[in-house]
Amino acid sequence: MLNFTFSNTTKMIFGKGVETQVGKEAAAWGKKVLLHYGGGHIVQSGLKDRVVESLEQAGLEIVEFGGAQPNPRLSLVQEGIALARKEQIDLILAVGGGSAIDSAKAIAIGVPYDGDVWDFYAGKAKAEESVPVGVVLTIPAAGSESSSSSVVTNEDGWQKVGYGALVMRPKFALLNPELTYTLPAYQTACGVADMMAHIMERYFTREADVGFGDHLCEGAMRSILQEAPKAISEPENYGARANIMWAGTIAHNDILGVGRSEDWASHNIEHELSALYDIAHGAGLAIVFPAWMKYVYKQDLDRFVQFAVRVFGVEQDFHNPEHTILEGIRRLEDFFRRIGLPTTLAEAGIAADRLAEMAAKATHGDTITLGNFMPLGQRDVLAIYELCQG
Repeated sequence: MLNFTFSNTTKMIFGKGVETQVGKEAAAWGKKVLLHYGGGHIVQSGLKDRVVESLEQAGLEIVEFGGAQPNPRLSLVQEGIALARKEQIDLILAVGGGSAIDSAKAIAIGVPYDGDVWDFYAGKAKAEESVPVGVVLTIPAAGSESSSSSVVTNEDGWQKVGYGALVMRPKFALLNPELTYTLPAYQTACGVADMMAHIMERYFTREADVGFGDHLCEGAMRSILQEAPKAISEPENYGARANIMWAGTIAHNDILGVGRSEDWASHNIEHELSALYDIAHGAGLAIVFPAWMKYVYKQDLDRFVQFAVRVFGVEQDFHNPEHTILEGIRRLEDFFRRIGLPTTLAEAGIAADRLAEMAAKATHGDTITLGNFMPLGQRDVLAIYELCQG
């Protein structure tokens, strides 16, 4: 196990009706709030009215900034930075899922920075300051409500890149599972795939003596496998929705990764898919992650056997470990299909004519490698994209 320092400073407020407390929480960080959200759902559901009422009752001035969208765009972030500076915003409140939160975080670190906010994502600068961010979560998936990272897409070249800094971690997050009752089944499924992937990026490590962390990861994955079908088939099952929402937070709040080297190759490989084709991130991960597994499992047969046996209940074949491993991967793919996700490019309606281009972009022309479990060059990434074809 590696040395580590763990600190998660996000105040989590969980349960029925907690969104009405947003005014009280926001007032602790200033008087003027940039309210950032996406499309019409929060308006149609009445959530926006409840949030605004709570903020106004707390004496806060509100500046609205809508337009958050899946795979958040740099141009919107830059627009938000200009507005936040002009209005001298004290707090940015994201109401929505990972896209709204990631946009809010990018705006927050861009406001006090003299240069272009893309410098952070391009590796040219490190964020030392941030406007405080608060969250009312409506889509459990990205775990961005208590993570220190965000992902933004630069329309110039369609580069989708993640960046993380401790100052980006939200100050508070309000999580009401009831707000997820009206999510479409497909959106719920995409969120489930995203949180599963967040756990697997940490689970597949080459570090020794991380057994306690292994069991935490395995327990979280088993819980998701159990609760996700119920949340999809019974949209107003509060227990299932609550467990899924909390699992999404735990999957990406750093606790499952302490003492471990993490991988993240699959996320970077998927980013090229969603940048070019605008596929939902979770759906892209349901395609990429099994393909990555098929390509790298021989690097550590024992870990993949453990995954198959402990998470998916595969009966271990002691004479043929690869049989056990491939059955575990098959069951993962089957789970994704059962909740309505594609597991191949063809199923997602994506042509296989830009695989080489994506592999080159992901590895910056083969000048970098992806991942830690098995460092992947351009040829490796291309091979994984080819496995994604099914």
